[in-house]
Amino acid sequence: MNHFIDDMKKYYSYAKYSAKAELKAEVAGSYLNWVWWILEPVCLMFIYAFIFGFIFSAREKYFTAFIYIGLAIWTFFNQNLKNSVTIIKKNKGLVSKVYLPKFILLESKMFVNGFKMLVSFAIVVVLMVYYHVHLTWNIIFIIPLMVCLWLVTFGLMCILCHYGVYVQDLSNVVSIVLKLIFYMTGIMFSISHRIGKDHPELATVLGKFNPMAFVIESSRKCLIYGETPELNVLLIWIVIGVGLSWIGICLIYKNENSYVKVS
Repeated sequence: MNHFIDDMKKYYSYAKYSAKAELKAEVAGSYLNWVWWILEPVCLMFIYAFIFGFIFSAREKYFTAFIYIGLAIWTFFNQNLKNSVTIIKKNKGLVSKVYLPKFILLESKMFVNGFKMLVSFAIVVVLMVYYHVHLTWNIIFIIPLMVCLWLVTFGLMCILCHYGVYVQDLSNVVSIVLKLIFYMTGIMFSISHRIGKDHPELATVLGKFNPMAFVIESSRKCLIYGETPELNVLLIWIVIGVGLSWIGICLIYKNENSYVKVS
């Protein structure tokens, strides 16, 4: 773990500047430039709000903000996991010439998607003002929830990064699994309200044993509904996130010298 901390300190600047360069490259040559970081998620929010709010008659309170919180967190998780599978192969030219801890590539990608999530949460604040959401002290729980999200995501990314070097079809498998998890996470509906009424046991399984469902539902609770998340479940997922990160880091350190040969 000391090795990991030393490498994080040493290569943090690279991860930060690499993320900045990627963000600039994404909007280079675009007429709207950085406005797309706001426009794209807003358009998706209205599309989902129309489909689920109007066509499927979803009636969750503060529905637009409800959806946007779910989309912001899910997009961060989804994009990071998809990118992690092929990140070594896409950066083969770099990692074959200079030594760079492979998890730094993952951190750089997380900074990119984390910045986009921050932009999305700025829009959530605007929606909260629009809906006149009453703020409570429970809002502070968004901090440990984001720590939990970061740890679980980073741990899974490290593991997928390792196996993505050796398993050619892993990216396709991950894409399919993520689509399945998307519909089991309650991004467009409340698991506790929609499923809990008729199937309370299933709602408990989906809401507590799926980390994204738990983080999204808990974020909505503390931000727009003034409720306290289940702190015991939050602590468990933080511990699991630390465990996943430790396993992933060990896998990468143990095998990173062979990645270039295989990829």
